[in-house]
Amino acid sequence: MSDMIQQAVSELNRKTGGSFDGSAKFVVADEGTIMLDGEGARAADEDAEVTLTADSDTFREIFEGSLDPTSAFMSGRLKIDGDMGQAMKLASTL
Repeated sequence: MSDMIQQAVSELNRKTGGSFDGSAKFVVADEGTIMLDGEGARAADEDAEVTLTADSDTFREIFEGSLDPTSAFMSGRLKIDGDMGQAMKLASTL
């Protein structure tokens, strides 16, 4: 597992309190995949209600709070597939 994935898992668990009401998958280009659900965040690749795909720089900026997820989506830096309601709930958490 890459350092970026490990850091992202830790940050997601810190921001969500270790749980998320739903399921989301983060596909980080050239790094790996992160799952977030009621059990917290972990490095895994499973089915999810919503899948977010971006490069590592975009996710790093989102997790650090310097890039708004909605702005990233509107500018084409973040791709979202699946339940947009879950994506919006997740955006407010991040």
